[in-house]
Amino acid sequence: MQMYRILFYLIGMSINFLGAALIVKATVGTGFWTALFVGLRDNFGFTVGVWYATSMIVTLFVNAMLLKKLPEIQALIPIILESIIFDFWLEIVLSRVDLASQPVLLQSVVFLAGVTLIGLGVAVYIMPGFPRSPMDQLFLAVKERFKLTMKMAQTLVAIFVAAIAFLIGGPVGYGSLFAAIALGPLIQFWYSKVLLVYQSFHPKHANSKQYQYQYHYYQDQWSTS
Repeated sequence: MQMYRILFYLIGMSINFLGAALIVKATVGTGFWTALFVGLRDNFGFTVGVWYATSMIVTLFVNAMLLKKLPEIQALIPIILESIIFDFWLEIVLSRVDLASQPVLLQSVVFLAGVTLIGLGVAVYIMPGFPRSPMDQLFLAVKERFKLTMKMAQTLVAIFVAAIAFLIGGPVGYGSLFAAIALGPLIQFWYSKVLLVYQSFHPKHANSKQYQYQYHYYQDQWSTS
């Protein structure tokens, strides 16, 4: 059953980063984290995946300092894996796709497809209940360290990261705002569909305490997004 969980995680991550790559290519604005990665790439070179991994590793240590705990070193393996998947879609499969000069309608269709895929991908990869990404953990760390609500913590982190992305020329646009608003409901929509599939193949884990904790954590995030 462990292999089944890993397979589910990898499929979800692949779908998620395909969606993220499509949003980057649509050129109408990305999520605030992705805007930061793209801005760093455009200013300092390397790939978006490299900056994804670098930012997540830095965030891992920031979380540890905020929570006054040791860094979750076990998160390094999925971070590196995720950066490779991101670069696979963006730098290899879609490397020759350039929509900057294409009609707004086409850009919007590609963008909406990307947002939809991210919603599906997140719903799939959180299902196995593996440790949360440093990005998710950062919201909790800020919330606990400064005694804020989850919504306020998410908002402050989003504003801070988006501001940095904007200052370094990252792709912050109207699509960024739409993605921030739409992703929560989309993840919740797909989660209810994916849950039926996951439970049919792995009912034991779906009823475990670890899974129930993961479920309620993301429910809290959706309700405050």
